[in-house]
Amino acid sequence: MIVTTPQTLAAVRALVAVVEAIKELRQVPAGKLYAMLMPLMDKQAFDSMIRTLVNTGLIREDINHMIVWNQEAA
Repeated sequence: MIVTTPQTLAAVRALVAVVEAIKELRQVPAGKLYAMLMPLMDKQAFDSMIRTLVNTGLIREDINHMIVWNQEAA
């Protein structure tokens, strides 16, 4: 699959929007967040995005699948 520049920009915009939402909410259940994003991405893309954000240290996902904003990242 060839990824075009518009697709890349759309992915970055989606990632930034999700980061801003998580930061504003402080915490959100992963299932609820995925349900809101389901029209825009599949589960694999969602999991990849969350894994990327966890790896950057911006968020953490607890054992109960609660996505939590990392206060120290702000």
